[in-house]
Amino acid sequence: MTHLNETDKAYLLNSIRDIEDFPKPGIIFKDITTLLGDEKAFNFLLDHLSTRYENQEIDYIAGIESRGFIFGAALAARLRKRFVPIRKPGKLPYTTISEKYSLEYGVDEVAIHIDAFSSLGTHKPKVLLIDDLIATGGTATAAVKLINKAGAHCIEACFIINLTFLQGDLDIKKTTPVYSVLEV
Repeated sequence: MTHLNETDKAYLLNSIRDIEDFPKPGIIFKDITTLLGDEKAFNFLLDHLSTRYENQEIDYIAGIESRGFIFGAALAARLRKRFVPIRKPGKLPYTTISEKYSLEYGVDEVAIHIDAFSSLGTHKPKVLLIDDLIATGGTATAAVKLINKAGAHCIEACFIINLTFLQGDLDIKKTTPVYSVLEV
């Protein structure tokens, strides 16, 4: 499996804009819209992810709402794999299953269609989970559990950015390997 060198990481990180005090004072928001708007940086990232996953046994790529859809669908198209959206409740039109997770002040939930991972014959579908950023890890951990609950196997969780100081990847690592393109 490939990893980026420090020069390549710096190139991608420089394509991501920092927005201070968003969504509230004291937060520095990592705005990936500038990476998406830079065709060279976006294609460089997709080339890297394609190379990393092209020889892995993956049946589906699942992306977490909403920015995970962008990276997941683009990577699925490049690798010629199926894409599954993981969404907030009430956003999918068919029968769903869901997984709840704790927030600082309450509970939230993610959902997928009950038939998201159709039978592929004799083996359990292998799924790569992808999202733009991992912070506290609640949504991503719930997404991994949801994939497994749906009868598939999450082979890895991939994030473009890992905010390491929040240690959100620690819980996910208990259930699946984690790959972060960039660590901040």
